[in-house]
Amino acid sequence: MKTVEQLEAKLAEPSDALIQDIKQIEGDILLLGAGGKMGPSLARLLINAIRIAGVSKRVIGVSRFSEPGLKERLEADGVETIACDLLNDAELQRLPDVPNVIYMAGNKFGTTGNESFTWAMNAYLPGRVAEKYRHSRIVVFSSGNVYPFTPVGYGGASERIAPSPIGEYGQSCLGRERVFEHFSKTYRIPMIIYRLNYAIDFRYGVLLEIAQSVKAGKPISLTMGYANVIWQGDANEIAIRSLLACEAPTAFLNVTGPETMSVRWAAEEFGKRFGTEPVFEGTEAENALLNNASKCHRKFGYPRVSLLQMIDWVFEWVEADGVTLNKPTHFQERKGRF
Repeated sequence: MKTVEQLEAKLAEPSDALIQDIKQIEGDILLLGAGGKMGPSLARLLINAIRIAGVSKRVIGVSRFSEPGLKERLEADGVETIACDLLNDAELQRLPDVPNVIYMAGNKFGTTGNESFTWAMNAYLPGRVAEKYRHSRIVVFSSGNVYPFTPVGYGGASERIAPSPIGEYGQSCLGRERVFEHFSKTYRIPMIIYRLNYAIDFRYGVLLEIAQSVKAGKPISLTMGYANVIWQGDANEIAIRSLLACEAPTAFLNVTGPETMSVRWAAEEFGKRFGTEPVFEGTEAENALLNNASKCHRKFGYPRVSLLQMIDWVFEWVEADGVTLNKPTHFQERKGRF
């Protein structure tokens, strides 16, 4: 895969399990925040799964659609689109009522210096959405940033670990969860809180950042020496299939790959492929922001795309100077400042 078209086609390939689950999901599906990093590929995956399953469902993508041309491209793929500022309550209330909602709206980058907007998006808006869609089932995108750092040998934080976020972004994510959880209890809304880190798309992500640094000979910080990653296509599929796993009151689900990935090891793997020696700075801390997704793997199976496959693909993309989004993950951040 060396072109955006090839990448988008790969991200939109549904598994047999997803196709079977699509047949069981009753009604249309609304994507709130469809213009973000994951929204377009999730929408296209849904469209393909519905087509192959031979069922009739509308996929409705809602976003400000600030990226030029995205709205038109999604419509060409079969997605119904609605341009909407979700913080404008009049616009929110005009959205169609549907039985299935995947909530991806939120703010991360630019939190520092603009904390009030982040809290409005991540903790106020969820209450308005939950009131509007109290008769729907809702998959709520959240983040592993709600967890505290855990010892590297612990295997990552499971859903049983009490949240203890570092920094205002992580705190606002916990605010989002708690507000949705409240309304799930109040209205018996079937819901699942989907705690993700980190999705991999060649145009952004932890592996891209490591690969770019290795190729350019830039020092790679080891202070956050370990991370979890998952192919974005797998993450999108789990989000869709989670519509059948919603519970009232809400369930919680960690979503990531099975490995505790060493940043040093990943850099050395890229070094072998680029034929260069990675440059490191700092040393690995004894703990890191890590996510244990064993519950997810038991329910939905292991991700289809392996870590080494992702490394191979990202290497080929960077080697070919593939397009990138210039949206760093800041996975190295240990003080929660985004």
